[in-house]
Parts: sequence; C-alpha cells; structure tokens
Amino acid sequence: MSDTASPGAFPYRLVATDLDGTLLRSDDTVSQRTRDALAAATAAGAAHIVVTGRAVPWTRHILDDLGYQGLAVCGQGAQVYDAGAHRLLTSVTLDRQLAGVALAKIEAEVGPLHLAASRDGLDGEVLVGPGYAVQGTLPATPFTDASDLWTAPLNKLYIQHPTLSDDELCEAATRTAGGFVTVTMAGAGIVELLPLGLSKATGLSLAARRLGLKAADTIAFGDMPNDIPMFAWASYGVAMADAHEELKAVADEVTSSHDEDGIAVVLERLLG
Repeated sequence: MSDTASPGAFPYRLVATDLDGTLLRSDDTVSQRTRDALAAATAAGAAHIVVTGRAVPWTRHILDDLGYQGLAVCGQGAQVYDAGAHRLLTSVTLDRQLAGVALAKIEAEVGPLHLAASRDGLDGEVLVGPGYAVQGTLPATPFTDASDLWTAPLNKLYIQHPTLSDDELCEAATRTAGGFVTVTMAGAGIVELLPLGLSKATGLSLAARRLGLKAADTIAFGDMPNDIPMFAWASYGVAMADAHEELKAVADEVTSSHDEDGIAVVLERLLG
C-alpha cells in the first residue's frame, strides 16, 4: 500500500482479478455491484486486469460482454491479450517434446490419464480426448487419436485421472514431471501442464510493465492454487471465501465468496 496515498484515495494502481470462482459468479456472470466497484476503482485511477487460466478463445466473449478494453492475461500467463484491439501481444507455447516426456513420466506413476489440450492463438481450439470431462459449457473439439494433440503449437495440456483427486494428481504430476513442465490446479477437474516456469505472475508482470506499473501497485483476487504465484508477486492478495485452502494460507485477506460479491466488498471498503 502506497505511503503517499492521500486520505480516502484508492491505495492501488492495479486491480488483478481471476475469472472463474472470483470475478464470475456460479452462473458465469459478473454482478452489477462488482461491475460498479471495478468502475469506481478505475475512475479513481487504477487499471483492472483480468488474469485467467482460460486461453483467449475461452475468455474473449466474457471480456466483450464486460465492455473490457484493456489488457488481459490469459492461458495461466502464457498470453497477454489487448481486448480493445482483439490482438495477442505475447504468447508462450509448451515444448511438445518435453510435454510428451512429462506425460509419459506421470502415466508411469499413476496409470493412464484423460487428456485435453489448448492450442495457441486467438482462435486456438481446445481438443478433448476420450474420458476427459470438460467443465461447464465451453466449446471443445473431440479427438480420438492422441497424435492429434501434437500437430499444432499448444499453450497447455489438461490432465484428469479416473480415481485420483485433483490434489493427488497435482502432487503426483509435480513430483514426477516437475522438472519438465509446470503443474498447476486451476479449478475442480482442472490440472494443467504448462511451459516450465510459467505462471500467472509471469503474464501479469509483463502486462503491468506495459502499463508502467509494478508489483507494489497491485492488489490481486483469486480462488485456486494457480493464483498463488500472482499473490506472491502482488502487494496484497485476497482469496475468496470458498477458495482452495492452499491459497487461503498465503492470502493477506479472505473476503466473501464469488457469489457474494467478494471483490466488491474489498474494493468498496478501500474506496471508502
């Protein structure tokens, strides 16, 4: 928090919000109260950046509905997207050879996995293999031949296991393949393999730099372990009431749930 902020002034210049389980309610909408609170923060001089695990094709329609014109960090930090210009500014792709090695190591440890993959680009498809359960109603393209996964550049792989919990799968994948890929959990049924070293903090730092802002200027909101690096980077981290316990453990504050306008609760207090 800035020591130079005047009494009653909003103390942050950057508000970073996760999407699912944080900005979005359970019905995938953003409440009017939260919209108003974010508008008030931006009117007070702060920039709002969406920082999401979703790649651009799964994010763009939400940003358009919000009338969002700024930068967004998508794909767990892999993509910095200019929503106003509908343009991809940066993109990091997964080394497919390393990813193949990582998958083999994980399956040698836990048995066969159900797979999906996010292809790179503004219109990159999400490919979904047999047995993989897509969360929600987001568009996906089925595949049956695993070789189809590797025919185009990827942002990430998604893995599911028929019996292991998400926490168990994430732990096993990190232990066996953490030297080849970054493993993260982004939500229920969403364990991901990313380019090694990539996180939301990577993309957020790039986007902030483009805006002339720093970690010390930033308040971040999230709900899952994939938000931990973002909290570590930001000056202040706020977890939602129904957040994963690992994120709550490192948060500076726990607010109301995403269905109870948790972001707005904090911003309204800070705005006075």
